[in-house]
Amino acid sequence: MDLDPEGIFRDDSDEEDDSVQEREANKEMVVYLIDASPKMFTPAGLNQTDEMEETHFHTIVNCITQSLKTQIVGRSYDEVAICFFNTKEKKNLQDLAGVYVYNVSDREPLDRPDARLIKEFSSIQDSFMSNIGSRYGITSGYRENTLHNALWVAQALLRKGSVKTVSKRILIFTNEDDPFGGITGAVKTDMIRTTIQRARDAQDLGLSIELLPLSRPDEKFNMSLFYADLIGLEGDEIAQYLPSSGEKLEDMTNQLKKRMMKKRKVKTLAFAIINDVCIEVNSYALVRQTTPGAITWLDSISNLPLKAERSFICNDTGALLQDPQKRFQLYHDKIVKFSVRELADVKRVSSHHLRLLGFKPLDCLKDYHNLRPSTFIYPSDEQIVGSTRVFVALHSSMLRLGRFALAFYGNPTRPQLVALVAQEEVTSSGGQIEPPGMHMIYLPYSDDVRYPEEVHMTSGDALRATDEQIKKASDLLRRIDLKNFSVCQFANPALQRHYGILEALALGEDEMPDVNDETLPDAEGLSRH
Repeated sequence: MDLDPEGIFRDDSDEEDDSVQEREANKEMVVYLIDASPKMFTPAGLNQTDEMEETHFHTIVNCITQSLKTQIVGRSYDEVAICFFNTKEKKNLQDLAGVYVYNVSDREPLDRPDARLIKEFSSIQDSFMSNIGSRYGITSGYRENTLHNALWVAQALLRKGSVKTVSKRILIFTNEDDPFGGITGAVKTDMIRTTIQRARDAQDLGLSIELLPLSRPDEKFNMSLFYADLIGLEGDEIAQYLPSSGEKLEDMTNQLKKRMMKKRKVKTLAFAIINDVCIEVNSYALVRQTTPGAITWLDSISNLPLKAERSFICNDTGALLQDPQKRFQLYHDKIVKFSVRELADVKRVSSHHLRLLGFKPLDCLKDYHNLRPSTFIYPSDEQIVGSTRVFVALHSSMLRLGRFALAFYGNPTRPQLVALVAQEEVTSSGGQIEPPGMHMIYLPYSDDVRYPEEVHMTSGDALRATDEQIKKASDLLRRIDLKNFSVCQFANPALQRHYGILEALALGEDEMPDVNDETLPDAEGLSRH
């Protein structure tokens, strides 16, 4: 168990430590592969006034621009790279034809997005043809396989970082379902084989390849021609992929400005069932409170982030000291000294992150026991083989007997008791709605549960509602019934305005965005009879 010796005498909350671990575990690296062939510059369809709509290329640029704006707010530590393939010009470290890695000065090809990248990329359509150019990459007599080259460049861009701590993805945007349709014979077979093999090699290294297909007005995108084999789809998955990819594309464009906690692994815990049996589980952050980002101090001249450093200075000589090896605590007018190892031993209340203590009936767990957002845990066999089998047996027994598990959670800064509540899998015809697993609910300390004093009022002083008032209140409750209500349906207007102003200042926009406050009462609806 990782310990923080310096934190033993602090009155810190473990929520800050959890947020740092979530931030590191939630880091994602994405390479956007955009098809720049002439077909992408054809109109996407007709609008309601029978006028030609914008091109697919324009749609993708707007989609990625909006996604980058949202990413700075919600996932500021993620890194992205933008890469075009089927281009006239080439720009990549491998010097491969038909691939152009887009970037701005003073930024790495794969790096966190900034305001300059967003501003220049949003207007790339004006200068794309003159600076980069478009061409049919895979045609008869042209030996270069631009799609293979693009996957190779994307894989090289995602080389840094470990797949154990970073999620790596390649997103392909195209409206060409058969990139090798212009060639025939053995050349086509060889190009298809080498491209699919390149994709599988990337997937074996932990890279995820996703396709966001765009259907042309005259024909529907056919996944079975090539891309189903590229990303590894079989059977019914092919038919279900197009609708789901369309939703992903729409979500990228219509995202709210909010801090998002993706359902990625936060950290791995050692779950001790008994002394000789220990399994491995992964924890996932579910619902978290949305707050503005942390304040970053900047230099007044260079406008660069400042780095805070702490130094120890001797009170007698004024010399610069190293980090002290001794800690002390004043106890009964005596100074009690501690070494770093002794502090670590004091804090080592358990040899495991999570230790099972026993079981209790579910009715012993009350609603007011849940004081902070819970964590979802799921078994993993990466380090300890057989963890899933033990977890499933424990999970099934808890559901069958109606029990929850009481466990000790050995967080370094705030050890506490937790309740593990088993959740049964919920499925429908469209797929899985809720996964099986356990919710880890952080139980309160005794002083966290408050007992407010009761106000004793005499019967004469207490106000009583009349029978007519009670009847009208009951009618009101029956009429105002919010079906399928969720707090996620409403955006925080203060946060939306905060992020909107920051975005306008960063991009140098003159107009501040208008924020629709969905929490205000519907005056028009209330005025109706």
